Amino acid sequence: MQILQYLINGISIGAVYAIIALGYTMVYGIAKMLNFAHGDIIMVGAYISFCVTNYLGLPAFVSVIAAMAVCTLLGILIEKLAYMPLRGTPSLAVLITAIGVSYFLQNGAQLIWGSAPKNFASIVPLKPVFLAGGELVITGEVIVTILASVLIMVGLTLFTTKTKIGKAMRAVSEDRAAAQLMGISVNNTISMTFAIGSALAAIAGVLLCSTVPTLQPTTGAMPGIRAFTAAVFGGIGSIPGAMLGGILLGIIETFSKAFISTQFSDAIVFSVLIIILLVKPAGLLGKQIQEKV
Repeated sequence: MQILQYLINGISIGAVYAIIALGYTMVYGIAKMLNFAHGDIIMVGAYISFCVTNYLGLPAFVSVIAAMAVCTLLGILIEKLAYMPLRGTPSLAVLITAIGVSYFLQNGAQLIWGSAPKNFASIVPLKPVFLAGGELVITGEVIVTILASVLIMVGLTLFTTKTKIGKAMRAVSEDRAAAQLMGISVNNTISMTFAIGSALAAIAGVLLCSTVPTLQPTTGAMPGIRAFTAAVFGGIGSIPGAMLGGILLGIIETFSKAFISTQFSDAIVFSVLIIILLVKPAGLLGKQIQEKV
């Protein structure tokens, strides 16, 4: 029964990684860039939710909507100011800029909210479910997190395959120049991608802090790195791959902490990633693309 409890906990934290990884994979799949500031947008979303509930006294669902709105605008602003001028430049320049934006957001949060950790009250009103005579506990946060990740993955899949904007995103992902010749606004499409990814980051930040109720300017740093690992693990650029990678990463991390060592859990996770990439470089569900030189 204890193993089943670990499995459920692993799926729960993996579902959070999956939501974050979906933002990474959308931006990379369409804009072909790695937004390493994504983890810090998670932190901003959590702080906005905290302020709305604690300082304004508004309901939890309002705080989630406010966090999504602020992070959506923040994502668009970052893309317009930091990344758009660098299109066509070497990827190293974009990478350095992304790291700079990450530090800017962390230090900005520290100036506004301070460096002291804040207690984040869970926004989930559901009570825990006790099974097997109380030996197996499924918290409301676990239920909401898993359901949210599944709904988001299904929604994004339908959005990218059925809607006009989603098809435009896929076209830009395949061939940016050809998409522009067909009348698709590449700039607006990439901005929409950043907006969606940032809104997902806000949801992930609120769910993460509801599960681990401590909030500080570095809150999103490590989950962001793990979610990026999950995106690569599952196949970056693939929506189902981000979901699968996040869930598997959460399970591996939880079982590593439970049965091996909490200190070496990260090393074990990254070791598994290296092994997977050696066997399947594109990730579990990624597509191997051959380029003619």
